[in-house]
Amino acid sequence: MTSAPPRRDARPLGHGHGHRHGHRATLARSVRLLSAFRREQSEPEHFYDLMARDTVALLGSYTGLDGATVVDVGTGSGFFARALAAAGARCTGIDHDLSELTAHGVPGPNTLVASAMALPFRTGSADVCFSSNVLEHVPDPWRMAGEMVRVTRPGGTVFLSFTNWLSPWGGHETSPWHYLGGDRAARRYERRNGHPPKNRYGHSLHPVSVSAALAWARGRTDATILDALPRYHPRWAEGIVRIPGLREIATWNLVLVLRKNGP
Repeated sequence: MTSAPPRRDARPLGHGHGHRHGHRATLARSVRLLSAFRREQSEPEHFYDLMARDTVALLGSYTGLDGATVVDVGTGSGFFARALAAAGARCTGIDHDLSELTAHGVPGPNTLVASAMALPFRTGSADVCFSSNVLEHVPDPWRMAGEMVRVTRPGGTVFLSFTNWLSPWGGHETSPWHYLGGDRAARRYERRNGHPPKNRYGHSLHPVSVSAALAWARGRTDATILDALPRYHPRWAEGIVRIPGLREIATWNLVLVLRKNGP
C-alpha cells in the first residue's frame, strides 16, 4: 500500500532556466566545496553538512521550501533532510540500507527503509522530489528518476544530482583508476587496502553519463527541464554541460532540475 508524505500547501516559486536567485555560484564557493570534498573520508560530517546547506540553497532558488512536502530519495544519514527541514520543508527520507540511515546516529523522523526504484508514495503526492548522489548507486537509474517524476505533483519540482562516471571522482574511492576500468580499479583498491571498496563497480556503483541523463530528461513528456548544470562549478563555467565529450569529464557532478507538467 502506498502512502503520501505529510503535506502542507506550498507555492512553488519557479524562476525558469537560468534565473536562479538566492544562491551564489562563485569561484570562492567552488573552492570551498572542493576543499571540503577532499576531506569527505576523514571529516564526513563537515563535508555533508556544508554540501547539504549549499544544495538546499540551490534548490530553494527554483521552488519555495517553506511548508513544502519533500521526498529525499537516498537520504542516508539525513544531512540533506535536516537542511530541508531547517528551510521549512516537511521532509520524508527513504533509503534502502538501514546501516546508512544509522551511520551517524538515530534516523530522523519520517524516515523509511524503501527502494528508490519503487517509491512507496502515491502519484503526485510531493511538492518536491530530491536526490543527491544516489543515481549512480542503483542498477536502473532511469527507473529511479522516473519514480521521482511520478511522485511529484503537477507543477512540482524534481531535483536530481549525481556523480557522472567519467568525472575525476566517478569511481568514488577507486578514482582515478576507474579510467582504466571499474573492475580493474576495484581490484587495485582491494590489493592496496586489504578489503574491497564500499562502492563496488557493477554492484553498488554504476557508470552514468551526462549525455544519458540529458537524453532521459529531454525524452520525458511529463516534465520540463528547468536547468542542467555542474554542481560544484561557478556560474561562468556552466556552459560545459552543452559540450559533448568535455562535459563527461569536466562536469564532476550533474544537477538536473525539472518541473512536473500539469494534466
